[in-house]
Amino acid sequence: MSELFDAVDALVASRSPLPPAEERKRLRTAHGLTLDEVAAALKVRRATVSGWESAKKPTEPRGPEREAYARLLRQLAELYPAPEEPTAPVSVVFTGVPAPVETRAVSPDRTPEAAAVPAPQATPAPTPVPAPDGPTTEGDPTRTAGTGPPPASHRPSAKPAPPAGPSASAPDARFENGPLAVVDVEDGKVLAYCTGGLVLDVPAKTLPALVDWTLREARLGRPRLTGPGKDADPLLVLTEAALERYGLPAALTEEERLAGRLPEAHKVVKQLARAEWQLTKRGFGPWARIYRPAQGSQRACVQLCIPSWQALDARHWGGAAQLPPAELARVLGIYASRVMTPRGSTAVTGLELMTALHPPTRASEPDAEGTRHSVHNPGSLGKDPVDPAPCEAPDGHPVLAHLPRFHVRGPAEKLFEEAYDWARPMTDAECTLRHLVGLDVNMAFAAGANGLVVGLGAPTHLTRPEFDPKLPGSWLVDLSHVDLSRVKSGKQWVELDGSLLPSPFTPTGERPEGPAWYATPTVAYAVELGYAVRPSEAYVRRENGRYLDGWYQRLRDAYLATMADLGVTADLAPADFLTAMEGYRERDPELALVVSAIKATVKGGLGKLRERPRGEGWRPGEPWRALSRPTWRPDIRAAVISRTRINLHRKIVKHAAFTGQYPVAILSDCVVYAAAGPSPLDFLPYREGKPLPGGFRLGVNPGLVKHEGTQPVLWGEEIRERFEAPELNLARYIKDGTVTGADDGE
Repeated sequence: MSELFDAVDALVASRSPLPPAEERKRLRTAHGLTLDEVAAALKVRRATVSGWESAKKPTEPRGPEREAYARLLRQLAELYPAPEEPTAPVSVVFTGVPAPVETRAVSPDRTPEAAAVPAPQATPAPTPVPAPDGPTTEGDPTRTAGTGPPPASHRPSAKPAPPAGPSASAPDARFENGPLAVVDVEDGKVLAYCTGGLVLDVPAKTLPALVDWTLREARLGRPRLTGPGKDADPLLVLTEAALERYGLPAALTEEERLAGRLPEAHKVVKQLARAEWQLTKRGFGPWARIYRPAQGSQRACVQLCIPSWQALDARHWGGAAQLPPAELARVLGIYASRVMTPRGSTAVTGLELMTALHPPTRASEPDAEGTRHSVHNPGSLGKDPVDPAPCEAPDGHPVLAHLPRFHVRGPAEKLFEEAYDWARPMTDAECTLRHLVGLDVNMAFAAGANGLVVGLGAPTHLTRPEFDPKLPGSWLVDLSHVDLSRVKSGKQWVELDGSLLPSPFTPTGERPEGPAWYATPTVAYAVELGYAVRPSEAYVRRENGRYLDGWYQRLRDAYLATMADLGVTADLAPADFLTAMEGYRERDPELALVVSAIKATVKGGLGKLRERPRGEGWRPGEPWRALSRPTWRPDIRAAVISRTRINLHRKIVKHAAFTGQYPVAILSDCVVYAAAGPSPLDFLPYREGKPLPGGFRLGVNPGLVKHEGTQPVLWGEEIRERFEAPELNLARYIKDGTVTGADDGE
C-alpha cells in the first residue's frame, strides 16, 4: 500500500503548479540566488534553470525536480510577495542632454525619514563654494552629481535593509538609488545591485564607460554629512564576474598585491587614461578612485571596491566578500547610510569620517563683490599638518632626527599612552571560587572620545607649568607617589588593597618609578585620586575643542541602531540584556557584519591618527606619507586611549571599594573577575535592578559592559601552569577558552 501512496504522491508532484517564468526569476533574484546556486541545490545544470526562467520559451521541470523547484518558489513567494502595482521598467536612451528628474518607486526602507516623512520639496542648489587652494594629500578629486535620466531598472526586492538610523538625512533626488551598487554579470547582462533591492541594467561595455554611466545616469551617491562638507562619491563594488567583463584580473599577483595596485601598463589603466580619467596616488588597487580634475566647485569621481582583491578585510568585514551581490549591497548600504560610504578600509573610513564631519575649510561670507572664498573652518584641524611635540612623536619621526642612532627613549622622553595589558596571580580566596567571568566595555574607545577636549593646533612648550585639567597636552610629571591603597572615591577617602590593583598610569599596570610623560586625562586622574601633581615640563594646545564629539555620536547611533535591529535595545533590564546578547549574531548574520565593521571603524580610525610608515622606502629621520595629513595627530590618539584606560580604572576602583573584589586580568577593554557564579549578575552589585553608581553597568550603550565569556577557575590555573606563566593574561582567552600559544602580546 505504501508503494501505491508513493506513486500517487509522485504523480501529483509531477503536476505541481509553477508561476510564470518572469515571476520565477523575480523570486530567485529577490533572495539573491544565482542560477548556479539553484542548479546545485536541485542537482541540474545551470542551463536547465536558465531555461525554466526564459521569457521567450520557458521550459518546464519534470519529475522530482519539479516538486523541489515548486517548493523553493512557494517559500520565496512567502518571503517576497509580488507588488500590487509593480513598477514598469523604464527604457532610456541617453542623448547627452539632462532630462527632468522622473518620480520612480523607491524602497520605503532606504532611511527612517524616507518612511516617516513626505518627500521634501525641491530646494535651490547651494551657492557654489570654490575648491580649497592646492591639491589634497592624495589628489582628492571633485565630481558632479548625476544629472542625467534614470537608468533602466527593476526591483526584485532583496532582504529589506533596516532603517538607516536617526542620523540619516532625508532622500535626495540626486542620489535616489542609494550610495552604492554591486556590479555583477548574470546571463550575459551587467546588473548593478543597489540598496533596498533595486537592480539597474548597466549598458557600459568598458570600465571608462561604466564610470561615465555611474556619474550621468546611475544616480548613486550620498549627501554631505555637514554644511561645509562634500557629497559622498558613488561607490561601485565589482564582483569577479564584473572584473572579467571589464578586463580586470580576479585576483592580484603577489607583486601587485605587495604594490597595492595594478601596473600602469595594464590595458584597463591605459583605457582610463585615453578617456581622460585619472587615478589618485594609490593607483588602481582594491579601493581605486577614478576622477577628472575639478571644474570649479563640481566633482567627477567614482570609488571602486574590489572584494576579491582583499578590499574587505575579513578581520573587520567577516565573510562579506563572499556574499551574493544583493546581500553585499545590503551590508555595505546599511554601513554607508549609518556611518558613511566606505572610502577604503574601516580604518581609512574612520579617519575620513572625522574630516567629513569637520571639513578643514568652509565658504566665507560674500565680500563686497558678492564672492565667497575658502576659509578655515573653526573647530577643524585645518588643511595644513602640524608637527607633534618631541615626546609625542614615534621613533624615527623627523623631529627626532637629532637623536643618536639606536637611542632608546625612556618614559621621561616618550609619551606612552596605550591600552591595558595586565594580569596578576590569583589569591587563595579567588582560587576557591569556581568561575572566571569576563566583562567587555562596549565601544570603549568611542566612549573615551565622547566629550574629550583635544588640541586642534600646534603645541606650545611650557616649563614648570601649573597643571590645568582643561588644557589638552602632554605633561612631564612624577606620579610614583600615588598610593592606590588609599585614594579618593568621590569626596571620600577609601582604603583598598593596592597590590591587587593595576596602576592607572601605565599600560602594563606597573607603578611608575619616576617622571614620565602623560596625556592630560591621566594626570587629571591622579588629582582626582587625591594627590598633588607638579609637572616640570609640558606641551599644551591652547587652540582646542571637542573635535571627536560628532564622530562619536554618529558611530554610537550607527552601533545602537544596528544592535536594536538585532534585538538588543538600550532599554533592556540587565537579565534581559544578557539574554538578548546570547546568539544575537545568528539572528541576522549580515547585520552582525555591520556591527563588526562599525567597531573596527572606531579602533582603526583612532589608529590612523598615528599611522606609521608602510614601506615606501622609508628611513628613520625622513618624513613618510601619512605626515602630510592634518589628521596625523598622535596627541589626539594618546588622549583618547588615556581617557579610555582611566574610565576603566575608575570603574574598577568603585567596584573594589564597594564589594572588595579585584580584577585578575585586563586586556584593553576586557576585565576578568573571579566569581562564585558564571554570570556577571553573580558578582555585579545590582540593587533592585540599579547598578552601583560609577561602577560597571550592563547594557548596550558605549561605555557600558556586556558578558565577554566565562571559564572555570581551574581552566585559568591549568593554562598558567602549562605555560609556566603565573601572570598569563587570561582576558586574552576568556571568550571561548581556546589557548593557541603563550601570551604573545598580539
